[in-house]
Amino acid sequence: MTAAERTPVSIDRARIAELTARESARLDERTQGSGKLYERARRTLSAGVASSYQMRDPWPIYLDRGVGAAVWDVDGNRLTDFHNGFGSMVQGHAHPAISKAVRERLDDGTHFAAPTEDAVVVAEELERRWGLGRWRYVNSGSEATMDAIRIARAVTGRETIVKIFGSYHGHHDYVMVSIGVPYGSIGDRDNLASLPYGAGIPQSVADMTIPVPFNDAAAMERRIERLIDEGRKPACVIMEAAMMNLGIVLPEPGYLEAVREITRKHGIILIFDEVKTGLCIAAGGATERFGVKPDMVTLAKALGAGLPLGAIGGTEEVFEVVESGKVFQVGTYNGNPLGVAAARASLFEVMTPQAYAHLDALNEHLVSGCQAVIDRYNLPGYAIGVASKGCVTFSPSKIVDYETFKANQDGELADLAWLFNLNRGVFMTPGREEEWTLSVQHTTADCDVFIAAFEEMAAELTA
Repeated sequence: MTAAERTPVSIDRARIAELTARESARLDERTQGSGKLYERARRTLSAGVASSYQMRDPWPIYLDRGVGAAVWDVDGNRLTDFHNGFGSMVQGHAHPAISKAVRERLDDGTHFAAPTEDAVVVAEELERRWGLGRWRYVNSGSEATMDAIRIARAVTGRETIVKIFGSYHGHHDYVMVSIGVPYGSIGDRDNLASLPYGAGIPQSVADMTIPVPFNDAAAMERRIERLIDEGRKPACVIMEAAMMNLGIVLPEPGYLEAVREITRKHGIILIFDEVKTGLCIAAGGATERFGVKPDMVTLAKALGAGLPLGAIGGTEEVFEVVESGKVFQVGTYNGNPLGVAAARASLFEVMTPQAYAHLDALNEHLVSGCQAVIDRYNLPGYAIGVASKGCVTFSPSKIVDYETFKANQDGELADLAWLFNLNRGVFMTPGREEEWTLSVQHTTADCDVFIAAFEEMAAELTA
Protein backbone atom coordinates (compact mmCIF):
# COMPACT_ATOMS: atom_id res chain seq x y z
CA MET A 1 0.00 0.00 0.00
CA THR A 2 1.38 3.41 -0.95
CA ALA A 3 1.29 6.49 1.25
CA ALA A 4 -1.44 7.90 -0.99
CA GLU A 5 -3.59 4.80 -0.41
CA ARG A 6 -3.28 4.88 3.39
CA THR A 7 -4.92 7.13 5.92
CA PRO A 8 -2.07 7.65 8.36
CA VAL A 9 -2.61 7.94 12.07
CA SER A 10 -2.72 11.38 13.59
CA ILE A 11 0.35 11.80 15.76
CA ASP A 12 -0.41 13.50 19.06
CA ARG A 13 1.58 16.74 19.28
CA ALA A 14 1.79 16.52 23.06
CA ARG A 15 3.31 13.05 22.75
CA ILE A 16 5.94 14.35 20.30
CA ALA A 17 6.79 17.14 22.74
CA GLU A 18 7.01 14.70 25.64
CA LEU A 19 9.32 12.33 23.79
CA THR A 20 11.42 15.21 22.47
CA ALA A 21 11.97 16.54 25.99
CA ARG A 22 12.85 13.06 27.26
CA GLU A 23 15.28 12.29 24.44
CA SER A 24 16.89 15.73 24.67
CA ALA A 25 17.56 15.19 28.36
CA ARG A 26 19.03 11.74 27.62
CA LEU A 27 21.31 13.13 24.95
CA ASP A 28 22.53 15.92 27.20
CA GLU A 29 23.31 13.39 29.92
CA ARG A 30 25.25 11.16 27.48
CA THR A 31 27.31 14.04 26.04
CA GLN A 32 28.61 15.90 29.07
CA GLY A 33 32.11 15.81 27.60
CA SER A 34 30.83 17.66 24.54
CA GLY A 35 29.21 20.17 26.87
CA LYS A 36 32.52 20.83 28.63
CA LEU A 37 34.40 21.12 25.34
CA TYR A 38 31.75 23.54 24.10
CA GLU A 39 32.37 25.83 27.06
CA ARG A 40 36.04 25.86 26.13
CA ALA A 41 35.46 26.18 22.38
CA ARG A 42 33.05 29.10 22.54
CA ARG A 43 35.79 31.31 24.02
CA THR A 44 37.61 31.28 20.67
CA LEU A 45 35.47 29.55 18.03
CA SER A 46 32.40 31.61 17.16
CA ALA A 47 29.45 29.73 18.67
CA GLY A 48 31.93 26.97 19.52
CA VAL A 49 31.94 25.49 16.01
CA ALA A 50 33.90 25.71 12.77
CA SER A 51 30.74 26.11 10.63
CA SER A 52 27.25 27.36 11.45
CA TYR A 53 25.79 24.08 10.20
CA GLN A 54 27.54 22.32 13.10
CA MET A 55 25.62 24.28 15.76
CA ARG A 56 23.16 22.61 18.14
CA ASP A 57 21.40 23.72 21.30
CA PRO A 58 22.58 23.40 24.07
CA TRP A 59 25.89 22.21 22.56
CA PRO A 60 27.17 20.44 19.43
CA ILE A 61 28.36 16.85 19.50
CA TYR A 62 32.17 16.87 19.26
CA LEU A 63 33.69 13.84 17.56
CA ASP A 64 37.02 12.22 18.35
CA ARG A 65 37.65 9.59 15.66
CA GLY A 66 36.10 7.42 12.94
CA VAL A 67 36.86 3.98 11.55
CA GLY A 68 34.86 2.18 8.88
CA ALA A 69 31.17 2.88 9.37
CA ALA A 70 31.50 4.17 12.95
CA VAL A 71 32.50 7.33 14.77
CA TRP A 72 33.18 7.99 18.46
CA ASP A 73 32.36 11.24 20.24
CA VAL A 74 34.50 12.80 22.96
CA ASP A 75 32.39 11.01 25.59
CA GLY A 76 33.37 7.65 24.11
CA ASN A 77 29.93 6.93 22.63
CA ARG A 78 30.19 4.70 19.55
CA LEU A 79 27.84 5.75 16.76
CA THR A 80 27.11 4.09 13.43
CA ASP A 81 27.68 6.95 11.02
CA PHE A 82 24.89 7.78 8.60
CA HIS A 83 25.89 11.46 8.61
CA ASN A 84 29.23 10.77 6.91
CA GLY A 85 30.43 14.36 6.88
CA PHE A 86 27.36 15.80 5.16
CA GLY A 87 27.60 13.00 2.62
CA SER A 88 31.32 13.35 1.93
CA MET A 89 32.45 9.99 3.29
CA VAL A 90 30.84 7.46 0.98
CA GLN A 91 34.18 5.63 1.23
CA GLY A 92 33.79 5.27 5.02
CA HIS A 93 36.31 6.42 7.59
CA ALA A 94 40.03 5.61 7.45
CA HIS A 95 39.65 3.38 4.40
CA PRO A 96 42.95 1.46 4.12
CA ALA A 97 43.51 2.25 0.43
CA ILE A 98 42.95 5.97 0.93
CA SER A 99 44.97 6.13 4.15
CA LYS A 100 47.88 4.40 2.39
CA ALA A 101 47.78 6.84 -0.53
CA VAL A 102 47.73 9.88 1.75
CA ARG A 103 50.56 8.56 3.97
CA GLU A 104 52.75 7.93 0.94
CA ARG A 105 52.01 11.39 -0.43
CA LEU A 106 52.86 13.00 2.93
CA ASP A 107 56.41 11.72 2.67
CA ASP A 108 56.80 13.22 -0.81
CA GLY A 109 55.52 16.71 -0.02
CA THR A 110 52.05 18.05 0.58
CA HIS A 111 51.82 21.24 -1.45
CA PHE A 112 53.52 22.83 -4.44
CA ALA A 113 50.91 25.02 -6.17
CA ALA A 114 52.00 23.17 -9.29
CA PRO A 115 50.33 20.25 -11.13
CA THR A 116 51.14 16.63 -10.33
CA GLU A 117 50.55 13.38 -12.18
CA ASP A 118 47.74 12.43 -9.81
CA ALA A 119 45.86 15.56 -10.88
CA VAL A 120 46.06 14.39 -14.49
CA VAL A 121 45.04 10.81 -13.72
CA VAL A 122 42.01 11.93 -11.69
CA ALA A 123 40.89 14.31 -14.45
CA GLU A 124 41.19 11.51 -17.01
CA GLU A 125 38.98 9.27 -14.89
CA LEU A 126 36.41 12.01 -14.32
CA GLU A 127 36.29 12.59 -18.08
CA ARG A 128 35.65 8.88 -18.58
CA ARG A 129 32.87 8.77 -15.99
CA TRP A 130 31.06 11.99 -16.96
CA GLY A 131 31.90 12.27 -20.65
CA LEU A 132 32.88 15.93 -20.26
CA GLY A 133 36.19 16.77 -21.91
CA ARG A 134 37.69 19.46 -19.67
CA TRP A 135 38.26 19.68 -15.90
CA ARG A 136 39.64 22.06 -13.31
CA TYR A 137 40.05 21.70 -9.53
CA VAL A 138 38.84 23.75 -6.59
CA ASN A 139 38.70 23.10 -2.85
CA SER A 140 34.99 22.96 -2.03
CA GLY A 141 31.52 22.74 -3.47
CA SER A 142 31.00 26.46 -2.96
CA GLU A 143 34.10 27.22 -5.03
CA ALA A 144 32.98 24.77 -7.70
CA THR A 145 29.56 26.35 -8.20
CA MET A 146 31.00 29.87 -7.95
CA ASP A 147 33.56 29.21 -10.70
CA ALA A 148 31.08 27.30 -12.86
CA ILE A 149 28.69 30.26 -12.83
CA ARG A 150 31.51 32.67 -13.65
CA ILE A 151 32.55 30.50 -16.61
CA ALA A 152 28.95 30.29 -17.84
CA ARG A 153 28.62 34.05 -17.67
CA ALA A 154 31.82 34.52 -19.60
CA VAL A 155 30.78 32.04 -22.31
CA THR A 156 27.38 33.65 -22.83
CA GLY A 157 28.14 37.27 -22.03
CA ARG A 158 25.05 37.31 -19.82
CA GLU A 159 24.63 37.86 -16.07
CA THR A 160 21.28 36.48 -14.84
CA ILE A 161 21.24 32.94 -13.48
CA VAL A 162 18.36 30.56 -12.80
CA LYS A 163 18.31 28.15 -9.86
CA ILE A 164 15.79 25.82 -8.25
CA PHE A 165 13.88 27.31 -5.34
CA GLY A 166 15.00 25.57 -2.16
CA SER A 167 18.25 24.11 -3.52
CA TYR A 168 21.54 24.80 -1.78
CA HIS A 169 24.59 25.35 -3.99
CA GLY A 170 27.16 26.63 -1.51
CA HIS A 171 27.75 29.77 0.50
CA HIS A 172 28.66 32.42 -2.07
CA ASP A 173 26.25 35.29 -2.56
CA TYR A 174 24.82 34.45 -5.98
CA VAL A 175 23.45 31.09 -4.82
CA MET A 176 22.60 31.92 -1.20
CA VAL A 177 19.20 32.85 -2.57
CA SER A 178 15.72 31.39 -1.97
CA ILE A 179 16.74 28.42 0.15
CA GLY A 180 15.29 28.16 3.67
CA VAL A 181 12.48 30.72 3.79
CA PRO A 182 9.03 30.76 5.43
CA TYR A 183 6.26 29.17 3.40
CA GLY A 184 4.36 32.44 3.11
CA SER A 185 7.35 34.22 1.57
CA ILE A 186 7.82 31.91 -1.42
CA GLY A 187 5.73 33.93 -3.85
CA ASP A 188 3.70 32.93 -6.87
CA ARG A 189 4.80 29.73 -8.62
CA ASP A 190 5.46 31.60 -11.86
CA ASN A 191 7.17 34.48 -10.05
CA LEU A 192 9.04 32.99 -7.11
CA ALA A 193 10.83 35.47 -4.87
CA SER A 194 14.61 36.04 -4.95
CA LEU A 195 15.30 36.12 -1.22
CA PRO A 196 18.75 36.35 0.42
CA TYR A 197 19.55 33.41 2.73
CA GLY A 198 20.72 35.19 5.86
CA ALA A 199 22.23 38.61 6.39
CA GLY A 200 25.13 40.13 4.47
CA ILE A 201 23.86 39.34 0.96
CA PRO A 202 22.86 42.45 -1.00
CA GLN A 203 19.36 42.34 -2.45
CA SER A 204 20.83 43.66 -5.71
CA VAL A 205 22.92 40.47 -5.90
CA ALA A 206 19.98 38.23 -4.99
CA ASP A 207 17.90 39.86 -7.73
CA MET A 208 20.31 38.49 -10.35
CA THR A 209 19.35 34.94 -9.32
CA ILE A 210 15.91 33.82 -10.45
CA PRO A 211 14.36 30.81 -8.66
CA VAL A 212 11.99 28.36 -10.31
CA PRO A 213 10.23 25.27 -8.90
CA PHE A 214 11.69 21.78 -9.17
CA ASN A 215 9.92 19.11 -11.22
CA ASP A 216 8.07 21.71 -13.29
CA ALA A 217 9.78 22.22 -16.64
CA ALA A 218 6.87 24.25 -18.00
CA ALA A 219 7.19 26.77 -15.16
CA MET A 220 10.93 26.99 -15.82
CA GLU A 221 10.38 27.71 -19.50
CA ARG A 222 7.70 30.31 -18.82
CA ARG A 223 10.03 32.14 -16.43
CA ILE A 224 12.96 31.97 -18.87
CA GLU A 225 10.81 33.32 -21.69
CA ARG A 226 9.70 36.23 -19.49
CA LEU A 227 13.32 36.97 -18.64
CA ILE A 228 14.16 36.97 -22.35
CA ASP A 229 11.29 39.38 -23.02
CA GLU A 230 12.69 41.61 -20.25
CA GLY A 231 16.15 41.58 -21.87
CA ARG A 232 17.57 39.35 -19.13
CA LYS A 233 18.26 36.09 -20.91
CA PRO A 234 19.96 33.80 -18.37
CA ALA A 235 23.55 32.69 -18.65
CA CYS A 236 22.86 29.36 -16.99
CA VAL A 237 20.51 27.13 -15.09
CA ILE A 238 22.24 25.61 -12.06
CA MET A 239 20.43 22.72 -10.41
CA GLU A 240 20.73 19.40 -8.67
CA ALA A 241 19.38 16.60 -10.84
CA ALA A 242 17.83 15.26 -7.63
CA MET A 243 17.25 17.69 -4.78
CA MET A 244 19.37 16.63 -1.82
CA ASN A 245 18.59 19.14 0.91
CA LEU A 246 14.86 18.51 1.32
CA GLY A 247 15.57 14.93 2.24
CA ILE A 248 15.53 13.27 -1.18
CA VAL A 249 13.37 14.64 -4.00
CA LEU A 250 13.86 12.67 -7.19
CA PRO A 251 13.14 14.06 -10.66
CA GLU A 252 9.80 13.05 -12.11
CA PRO A 253 9.95 11.02 -15.36
CA GLY A 254 10.84 13.25 -18.30
CA TYR A 255 11.63 16.33 -16.21
CA LEU A 256 15.40 16.42 -16.67
CA GLU A 257 15.07 15.64 -20.37
CA ALA A 258 12.69 18.60 -20.70
CA VAL A 259 15.09 20.90 -18.84
CA ARG A 260 17.91 19.81 -21.13
CA GLU A 261 15.80 20.60 -24.18
CA ILE A 262 14.70 24.02 -22.82
CA THR A 263 18.24 25.13 -22.04
CA ARG A 264 19.58 23.85 -25.35
CA LYS A 265 16.80 25.59 -27.28
CA HIS A 266 17.48 28.94 -25.63
CA GLY A 267 21.28 28.73 -25.66
CA ILE A 268 21.53 28.57 -21.86
CA ILE A 269 24.29 26.59 -20.16
CA LEU A 270 22.99 23.75 -18.00
CA ILE A 271 25.02 23.09 -14.85
CA PHE A 272 24.35 20.00 -12.76
CA ASP A 273 25.50 20.59 -9.20
CA GLU A 274 26.69 17.10 -8.26
CA VAL A 275 28.43 18.06 -5.03
CA LYS A 276 26.08 15.68 -3.18
CA THR A 277 25.28 13.16 -5.92
CA GLY A 278 28.69 12.93 -7.61
CA LEU A 279 30.32 9.53 -6.94
CA CYS A 280 27.57 8.84 -4.38
CA ILE A 281 24.68 7.54 -6.49
CA ALA A 282 26.63 6.11 -9.44
CA ALA A 283 30.18 6.07 -10.78
CA GLY A 284 29.22 9.02 -12.98
CA GLY A 285 26.84 10.55 -10.47
CA ALA A 286 23.39 11.82 -11.36
CA THR A 287 24.53 12.37 -14.95
CA GLU A 288 24.95 8.63 -15.33
CA ARG A 289 22.06 7.61 -13.07
CA PHE A 290 19.43 9.70 -14.86
CA GLY A 291 20.97 9.67 -18.34
CA VAL A 292 20.87 13.41 -19.02
CA LYS A 293 24.14 15.18 -19.86
CA PRO A 294 24.66 18.81 -18.82
CA ASP A 295 27.12 21.33 -20.25
CA MET A 296 28.92 21.57 -16.91
CA VAL A 297 29.08 19.63 -13.66
CA THR A 298 30.37 20.55 -10.21
CA LEU A 299 31.86 18.02 -7.79
CA ALA A 300 33.23 18.13 -4.24
CA LYS A 301 32.42 16.31 -0.96
CA ALA A 302 32.93 12.61 -1.82
CA LEU A 303 35.51 13.44 -4.51
CA GLY A 304 38.17 14.21 -1.90
CA ALA A 305 37.47 11.07 0.16
CA GLY A 306 37.77 13.10 3.36
CA LEU A 307 40.12 15.81 2.10
CA PRO A 308 39.00 19.20 0.75
CA LEU A 309 38.79 18.81 -3.02
CA GLY A 310 36.33 19.91 -5.67
CA ALA A 311 36.21 19.93 -9.45
CA ILE A 312 34.41 21.52 -12.37
CA GLY A 313 33.82 19.58 -15.55
CA GLY A 314 32.58 20.92 -18.85
CA THR A 315 32.62 20.63 -22.59
CA GLU A 316 35.62 21.80 -24.58
CA GLU A 317 33.49 24.64 -25.96
CA VAL A 318 32.60 25.89 -22.48
CA PHE A 319 36.16 25.68 -21.19
CA GLU A 320 37.58 27.65 -24.13
CA VAL A 321 37.13 30.82 -22.05
CA VAL A 322 39.39 29.29 -19.38
CA GLU A 323 42.02 27.97 -21.76
CA SER A 324 42.17 31.29 -23.62
CA GLY A 325 42.69 33.19 -20.38
CA LYS A 326 39.42 35.13 -20.56
CA VAL A 327 38.35 33.60 -17.24
CA PHE A 328 40.85 33.34 -14.42
CA GLN A 329 40.01 30.05 -12.73
CA VAL A 330 42.59 30.06 -9.97
CA GLY A 331 43.36 28.87 -6.46
CA THR A 332 46.56 28.27 -4.53
CA TYR A 333 45.41 24.87 -3.29
CA ASN A 334 43.63 23.77 -6.48
CA GLY A 335 44.71 20.20 -7.23
CA ASN A 336 46.54 19.89 -3.91
CA PRO A 337 48.71 16.73 -3.96
CA LEU A 338 47.09 15.21 -0.86
CA GLY A 339 43.59 15.73 -2.22
CA VAL A 340 44.23 14.29 -5.67
CA ALA A 341 46.17 11.36 -4.18
CA ALA A 342 43.16 10.52 -2.03
CA ALA A 343 40.82 10.97 -5.00
CA ARG A 344 42.94 8.71 -7.21
CA ALA A 345 42.89 5.91 -4.63
CA SER A 346 39.16 6.39 -4.14
CA LEU A 347 38.30 6.32 -7.84
CA PHE A 348 40.39 3.27 -8.74
CA GLU A 349 40.44 1.19 -5.56
CA VAL A 350 37.29 2.07 -3.59
CA MET A 351 34.42 3.40 -5.72
CA THR A 352 34.35 0.41 -8.06
CA PRO A 353 31.41 -1.30 -9.77
CA GLN A 354 31.27 -3.72 -6.84
CA ALA A 355 31.04 -0.79 -4.43
CA TYR A 356 28.01 0.64 -6.22
CA ALA A 357 26.30 -2.75 -6.27
CA HIS A 358 26.90 -2.95 -2.51
CA LEU A 359 25.49 0.54 -1.95
CA ASP A 360 22.40 -0.22 -4.03
CA ALA A 361 21.75 -3.40 -2.03
CA LEU A 362 22.24 -1.65 1.31
CA ASN A 363 19.97 1.22 0.38
CA GLU A 364 17.26 -1.13 -0.83
CA HIS A 365 17.44 -2.95 2.51
CA LEU A 366 17.32 0.29 4.48
CA VAL A 367 14.51 1.87 2.47
CA SER A 368 12.36 -1.26 2.51
CA GLY A 369 12.97 -1.75 6.23
CA CYS A 370 11.96 1.81 7.06
CA GLN A 371 8.94 1.62 4.75
CA ALA A 372 7.84 -1.56 6.51
CA VAL A 373 7.92 0.32 9.83
CA ILE A 374 5.91 3.17 8.33
CA ASP A 375 3.32 0.72 7.02
CA ARG A 376 3.20 -1.32 10.24
CA TYR A 377 2.53 1.71 12.41
CA ASN A 378 0.63 3.66 9.75
CA LEU A 379 2.87 6.70 10.11
CA PRO A 380 2.52 9.81 7.93
CA GLY A 381 5.53 9.45 5.70
CA TYR A 382 7.48 7.35 3.24
CA ALA A 383 11.03 6.08 2.73
CA ILE A 384 12.95 6.99 -0.40
CA GLY A 385 16.52 6.48 -1.59
CA VAL A 386 18.99 6.11 -4.41
CA ALA A 387 22.31 4.26 -3.99
CA SER A 388 24.07 5.71 -0.93
CA LYS A 389 21.45 8.41 -0.30
CA GLY A 390 18.06 8.09 1.33
CA CYS A 391 15.72 9.32 4.03
CA VAL A 392 12.40 8.95 5.77
CA THR A 393 10.22 11.86 4.66
CA PHE A 394 7.68 12.75 7.32
CA SER A 395 4.92 13.90 5.00
CA PRO A 396 1.47 12.42 4.29
CA SER A 397 1.93 13.18 0.59
CA LYS A 398 4.80 13.04 -1.88
CA ILE A 399 7.32 15.89 -1.79
CA VAL A 400 8.14 17.09 -5.31
CA ASP A 401 9.57 20.57 -4.68
CA TYR A 402 10.21 23.19 -2.01
CA GLU A 403 6.60 24.34 -1.89
CA THR A 404 5.25 20.86 -1.09
CA PHE A 405 8.10 20.31 1.38
CA LYS A 406 7.30 23.45 3.36
CA ALA A 407 3.59 22.71 3.26
CA ASN A 408 3.75 19.04 4.30
CA GLN A 409 7.03 18.08 6.01
CA ASP A 410 6.57 17.42 9.74
CA GLY A 411 9.62 19.12 11.20
CA GLU A 412 8.82 18.11 14.78
CA LEU A 413 8.90 14.43 13.85
CA ALA A 414 12.18 14.93 11.97
CA ASP A 415 13.73 16.59 15.02
CA LEU A 416 12.54 13.77 17.29
CA ALA A 417 13.92 11.13 14.92
CA TRP A 418 17.36 12.76 15.07
CA LEU A 419 17.34 12.61 18.88
CA PHE A 420 16.05 9.02 18.92
CA ASN A 421 18.78 7.97 16.52
CA LEU A 422 21.62 9.60 18.39
CA ASN A 423 20.54 8.09 21.72
CA ARG A 424 20.49 4.65 20.11
CA GLY A 425 23.89 4.78 18.49
CA VAL A 426 22.94 6.23 15.08
CA PHE A 427 24.73 9.41 13.99
CA MET A 428 22.61 11.41 11.57
CA THR A 429 22.99 14.78 9.90
CA PRO A 430 21.35 17.43 12.09
CA GLY A 431 18.42 19.35 10.67
CA ARG A 432 15.01 18.68 9.21
CA GLU A 433 16.15 18.68 5.61
CA GLU A 434 19.02 16.21 5.45
CA GLU A 435 19.28 12.57 4.42
CA TRP A 436 21.33 9.53 5.37
CA THR A 437 24.50 8.69 3.47
CA LEU A 438 25.76 5.12 3.43
CA SER A 439 29.37 4.19 2.91
CA VAL A 440 30.99 1.22 1.20
CA GLN A 441 32.04 0.07 4.68
CA HIS A 442 28.47 -0.14 6.01
CA THR A 443 26.84 -3.55 6.40
CA THR A 444 23.30 -4.86 6.51
CA ALA A 445 23.68 -5.11 10.28
CA ASP A 446 24.47 -1.38 10.41
CA CYS A 447 21.26 -0.67 8.50
CA ASP A 448 19.33 -2.84 10.92
CA VAL A 449 20.51 -0.63 13.80
CA PHE A 450 18.93 2.34 12.00
CA ILE A 451 15.69 0.45 11.32
CA ALA A 452 15.45 -0.73 14.93
CA ALA A 453 15.82 2.82 16.26
CA PHE A 454 13.13 4.02 13.86
CA GLU A 455 10.77 1.22 14.90
CA GLU A 456 11.27 2.01 18.57
CA MET A 457 10.26 5.61 17.92
CA ALA A 458 7.24 4.53 15.86
CA ALA A 459 6.07 2.22 18.63
CA GLU A 460 6.35 4.91 21.29
CA LEU A 461 4.60 7.49 19.13
CA THR A 462 1.60 5.26 18.46
CA ALA A 463 1.31 3.42 21.80
